[in-house]
Amino acid sequence: MSLGTRPYEQGLHDLGNGGYAWLQPDGGWGWSNAGLIVDGDECLVVDTLFDKPLTRDMLKAMRGAEPGATASFDYLVNTHANADHCNGNELVGDAEIIASRACAEELAREDPGMLQRLMEQAPEMGEVGEFFVYCFSAFDFRDINRALPTRTFDDTLDVTVGNKTVHLKQVGPAHTRGDVLAFVPADALIFTGDILFIEGHPIIWAGPVGNWVDACDYMLGLDVETVVPGHGPITDKRGIEAMRAYLVYVTEQARLRFDAGMGVMEAALDISLADYDSWGDAERIVVNVATLYKEFAGDPTPGDITEMFAMMAAVHRNRR
Repeated sequence: MSLGTRPYEQGLHDLGNGGYAWLQPDGGWGWSNAGLIVDGDECLVVDTLFDKPLTRDMLKAMRGAEPGATASFDYLVNTHANADHCNGNELVGDAEIIASRACAEELAREDPGMLQRLMEQAPEMGEVGEFFVYCFSAFDFRDINRALPTRTFDDTLDVTVGNKTVHLKQVGPAHTRGDVLAFVPADALIFTGDILFIEGHPIIWAGPVGNWVDACDYMLGLDVETVVPGHGPITDKRGIEAMRAYLVYVTEQARLRFDAGMGVMEAALDISLADYDSWGDAERIVVNVATLYKEFAGDPTPGDITEMFAMMAAVHRNRR
C-alpha cells in the first residue's frame, strides 16, 4: 500500500496557501526533500540539498514560483546535520540560518570535504567503496563551503514569515543529535526532516529510539493534514503511523536478539523485514540494530561510521 497522498515526482509541488515541497525520487541515499513557506513578501526555506547543482535547481524553481517573496531568502531552517539537508546552505545568500543548538554543534564538527575525498578513495576501499559509490555517485561533492547556522535554539522556536507562524520543535536526539520539525499550524502542514522516511527504511544514527517514537506521537497529536518527509512521497498521518510501527517493531526484535546474545550482524540478518519488502534501503537495519544494541547496553559512545558502512555493504550484498 502506498503511503503517498500526491504524485511522487521530481521537482516543486504547490501545497497551497504559500506552501511548497521539493521532492527527489526515489528518496534513497542522498535524495532528500526540502520545502518553502511563503507569506506576503517573506519566505522560509526548509533544508537545502546534497550538492550545489541540485540546490541551485531547487532555488531557481522556488524563485520562479514565488518571484516576489524569493527575491532574497529571509530564513533557512536546517532540520538536522546530515549533509543531504545542508550542503547547499551557502547558496541562500543572506538568509538567517536557523537550527537547533545540537544540530549547529554537529555541523561545526563536520568536514564538508570528507565526502569528496571518500569518493576519490572508493576504488581502493573494496566492498565498502563499491557500496559508497552505489549510494553517492550521482552527487557532486566538490567545492562545498557549508554555511553554518547563524541562530540556534533549544526545545522550541516560533518564526514569523509574513503573518504566518512556523513552529520549530527540537525532537532529537533521535535520527541525529538535533532533529527539528517545522510545523505551520495555519496550513495544517509539517516538514519533518528525517524523522520521517516514507516507503524507505529509516536510519538511527543517534537514538535513543524512544525520542523518535515520542516525535511520532507528537506529530500524531497535531492538527496536521499534509506531511512532507525528509525522504519519500508527501504523506499524511498514515505515514507517521507507519514509521512509528517500524521503530517499535525493530526495537522489540532487536531486544529479543540482544537478550539472546546474538551479535549485531547476526541479529540484523535474522530480523524479518517481510512487512517492509517494498521499502528501500533495507541494509540500514544493521545500523539500527547496532544503535539499539548500544542503547540496551548503556553505551553512550557513537558508532564508528566506517564500520557502519562496512556492515551495510555486507547486508546489501547479502539481501541483493
